Amino acid sequence: MCHGGKTPKGTTDDPDAMDALPTDALYDLTRPVAVAVSPDGTRVAVQTLAYDPDEDRRRSSVLVVPADGSRDPHRLSRVSDVSGMRWSPDGSKLGVVTARGRDLELRIRWDDAEREDGDSENEDDGSENGDDGPRPQVWVYDLERGGDARQVTDCQEGVREFDWGPAGERIVVSARDPTDEEQEYLDRRRDDGPVETERLQHKFDGAGWLDTVTTYLFVVDVETLEERRLDGAYGGGIAENDSGLQPVWHPVDDRIAFCAYHGDDPDDSYVRDVYVVNVETGTVERVTDGELFAAEPTWSPDGSRLAFAASDPTNWYVPTNVYVTDRDTGEYRSLTEGLDRHLAWFEHLAWLDDESLLTAIGDSGWSRFVRLDTGGSHERVFDRQSREESLVGFDTAGGTVAFTRQHPRDGIDVFGMNATGLDASTNDRDPRNRLTDLNPELVADYEHPEFDRVTFEGTFGDEVEAVTFSPPEFDPADPDGDRPLLLSIHGGPRRYDEPHFDFDTAYWTTRGYVVCKVNYHGSTSYGRDFCERLNGSWGDAEVTDVLAGTDELVERGWVDPDRLFVTGFSFGGRATGHVLAETDRFAAGIAEHGVYDMRSAFGTDDSHRWAENELGLPWENPAAYDAVSSVTDVDRIDTPLLLTAGEEDWRCPPTQAEQMHVSLQKRGVESKLVVYPDTNHVHHYIAEPDRAVHRLAAMEEWMARFDPERQSSDGCD
Repeated sequence: MCHGGKTPKGTTDDPDAMDALPTDALYDLTRPVAVAVSPDGTRVAVQTLAYDPDEDRRRSSVLVVPADGSRDPHRLSRVSDVSGMRWSPDGSKLGVVTARGRDLELRIRWDDAEREDGDSENEDDGSENGDDGPRPQVWVYDLERGGDARQVTDCQEGVREFDWGPAGERIVVSARDPTDEEQEYLDRRRDDGPVETERLQHKFDGAGWLDTVTTYLFVVDVETLEERRLDGAYGGGIAENDSGLQPVWHPVDDRIAFCAYHGDDPDDSYVRDVYVVNVETGTVERVTDGELFAAEPTWSPDGSRLAFAASDPTNWYVPTNVYVTDRDTGEYRSLTEGLDRHLAWFEHLAWLDDESLLTAIGDSGWSRFVRLDTGGSHERVFDRQSREESLVGFDTAGGTVAFTRQHPRDGIDVFGMNATGLDASTNDRDPRNRLTDLNPELVADYEHPEFDRVTFEGTFGDEVEAVTFSPPEFDPADPDGDRPLLLSIHGGPRRYDEPHFDFDTAYWTTRGYVVCKVNYHGSTSYGRDFCERLNGSWGDAEVTDVLAGTDELVERGWVDPDRLFVTGFSFGGRATGHVLAETDRFAAGIAEHGVYDMRSAFGTDDSHRWAENELGLPWENPAAYDAVSSVTDVDRIDTPLLLTAGEEDWRCPPTQAEQMHVSLQKRGVESKLVVYPDTNHVHHYIAEPDRAVHRLAAMEEWMARFDPERQSSDGCD
């Protein structure tokens, strides 16, 4: 006889539970992804990302708002993609990189040129990228005159990034510039021709199959659109595929700083140097010494110094430092020596004045501000920021600091304040002005998680911290003991979990789950020694740590030991495989976009250099590759496992999930494989909305299927 069993707490069947956050609420979510302060500090540009329910795609918007919050934001645009917001030096214009149909002014100019040159009716105007639509170009909004943006570049292969010249009449852009032979190859490829390559780094996630086209810096006149290539200022190195050349124009003269690798092994090195090119002469000077992975070059306001961030190119567990060149000698030195903290995951720095900079660090599972002095001192500032809120990004100019702040219950929004507010303490009046209110309905209509920090003894006898998110009605001091746990393992591993406003997390907590995110050994924000414990020994320290975190919550009575689930993305997906090989205590697992066989991943992913740095070469050190591969321990996995992958993921190729799925199926272990077409690794979390909705629904269905309480409530005798 079929019957209804007890209704378990922590499910949507609980009549006393809060309203569960539905998947279609994703369409109500707007995320700020970048901020830019005008030179005089009076206005803030904000780039946001949201989903369009009518076209089922993500959309970017550019907003401008007074830095004092005296007026609501004004929307400048709403298009499919925007990047690289830059204010002109006088603050009258805002430039962005975006892909739109060719500007009417340029179409008229192009048509006139065709009439002068004869019949060119069938020629491609260069604005279309095969079936992919318009190429990204620089478009400029005139905020004094108003009106739509004006297209100021017309690069055949599109523009990656740009910056303004000191007088605002020119910009520098980075753009690919194929030779005739390379153009023929590109045309064949766009016509579904074969991939032909002799490159070692032959693919990169988000870029796909790589070619030999060189990216150069070009100087462009914003009125005439005349451009001039700086032949000595070109890209190179593995990192270019990820972050470009990052050009920044000197605030006074005709020098441009940029990042690239110009050595002998561009496809086999993470080295990236800072260079400076003279626009007039074309001469290029290398600032760094070929021993750093440099990024974020930033001129001081008077142009006398150049600051940049840099990591160790062979050991990513070493904290990223901020360096600055000497005003007189040009030699560079570290300003963060002894700080023993990585920069915050978004890695940004900006000058407050000619003698000090602002940056953010990961500090024990928390992103917060640090002020650096060119004399070599560093100071944690803005104590007014609580441990329950975290930074997502910032910018500063003209005595104003604007930043994106997130809080698990209050949302994610942009705030502005006078730079003097950085010295505000916990007892001072809050100096922040709220500049946006991006998710009022989402925040008001649904209960969002409570946040706690839990510490316990980790692998090496030291303290490990987990950030936990629980349903609002859950009382950690008086737990009921029958909540399901979702152990969520972060990727990277050079990353850390922190308090955040996250749709996924709220989705699970409104369904009764306690979500636990352990900052295991290998996580940044706790110092080099803590981070470097994972170096070359994946599948050991982090597994012990996350299981110890699970034990802690079980012992506290926060979760039901029979309702444990584990998931992770990227490195976290890989770690999920190791966790399930170590124990069968979890009811089910979900491994997203992971690598499970490091030997077969070598050369089929885009990370051969990283693997070699940590593990050596697979034919020279096969034991190390096997030790960090969970597929070699598949005979020890008996837990049902859902595997997801992106069809175009070159960081963690879909073949990895296929191997694990087939291996489990051969053993009779329940598994399911979900592969998302046209999806790479980097953009997994900002996928098209239909995929984002499907992902959450698939995860929920999988966990419900193996939840013993859900089974008993719906089961049959």
